[in-house]
Amino acid sequence: MADTGRAVEHVLVVGAGVVGLSTAWFLQERGVRVTVVDREGPGAGASWGNAGWVSPGLAIPLNEPGVLLQGPRSLVDPDAPLSIPPSASPALWAFLARFAAHCRWPSWERAVGANLPLNTACLEAFDELERAGVATTAAAAPVTALFRSPRAAVALLGELDRIGRLGLEVEHTALSGEDARALVPQAAGTIRAAVRMAGQRHVDPGALVAGLAASVRERGGAVRGGFEAASVHRSGSTVTVVSTDDEPMRADAAVVCAGAWSDRLLRPLGVRVPVRAGRGYSFTVPVDAPVAGPVYLPEARVACTPYRGALRVAGTMEFREPDDAPRPRRIEAIVRSARPYLSGVRWSERTGAWVGPRPVSPDGMPLVGATRLPGVYAAGGHGMWGLTHGPVTGRLLAERIVTGRTPAALAALDPLR
Repeated sequence: MADTGRAVEHVLVVGAGVVGLSTAWFLQERGVRVTVVDREGPGAGASWGNAGWVSPGLAIPLNEPGVLLQGPRSLVDPDAPLSIPPSASPALWAFLARFAAHCRWPSWERAVGANLPLNTACLEAFDELERAGVATTAAAAPVTALFRSPRAAVALLGELDRIGRLGLEVEHTALSGEDARALVPQAAGTIRAAVRMAGQRHVDPGALVAGLAASVRERGGAVRGGFEAASVHRSGSTVTVVSTDDEPMRADAAVVCAGAWSDRLLRPLGVRVPVRAGRGYSFTVPVDAPVAGPVYLPEARVACTPYRGALRVAGTMEFREPDDAPRPRRIEAIVRSARPYLSGVRWSERTGAWVGPRPVSPDGMPLVGATRLPGVYAAGGHGMWGLTHGPVTGRLLAERIVTGRTPAALAALDPLR
């Protein structure tokens, strides 16, 4: 039952990324007809080129206090893992000030607690998709974090212990550099320590989104591109979404899952928590030996994943406008930072350079739930963990839309907080 008290028969989902398509899929599970619209098509935003990790053990809020130490460097070093342009707009500076205010342990722990229900249920949501025949491409494999400094390994172990005390248990093992090289052929001779985290998975993110879109269509839903939403309105029992070309689309309810482009749609609906684009870059490189599983380089802030017989390398957090042109020097910076950790990687043969805008909230918590306009909902702001949390977010929000009751797991994620 929707906020209006009447049954929801048709929902319009704005955004064909993993969150939007998951929401549509789980709405179909509850008997709702869905139409998914996107300005380009399935997976064209942050969903396609990311690292593809389904990693509840590492889905940790970005607003850890240590991030503030990177702030000064991010302004003067264009190759730093965290990049903030000195010419940032007033709106971006306001967002960053709000983000900095949340970079305290109490705020971070609150965000860990808010994300805990998503982390504990995310793998089961993927399992549900697979049982229904969705081609998720999910493969189980531990994530191995490689370190040139044993002290940095101790820091990760401390972080895992901290989140364990908050309820997110991650099975992990500390390794020597020699042990790491025996398990990860790409580990360079400079590696002196490692941490291996069990219970994680990885996917081909583009194939996952394509599989979701195909399943939604096969079950009678519509998925179309070429529709860039400009505004959302309600008249009587009908929600209308109007495109930038003045094309209206109508349904009983609507869900805004437009990622880093969501702000302009959500702000008029009473949502005051901003979402900004934290852009990540990736590319693919050939390797001399098969890659056994995901590899994490915490000191370099780089994630590496087996991808179609090669290695997808992803990194950086660049706060710019979502549609700004790619900056090739960011790719070069990832190569320079990752090269000392890995061997048998043919860096000069890289292909598929990509940039995608991940939707980041200032308090480390996504926005999932009802807006002030009856029958209109938000789902986004997951930061780097939209792929990990996408299916479980869709399942919980579908329950909220159909029943009219907010699941306990969504209480802290209220978009109107």
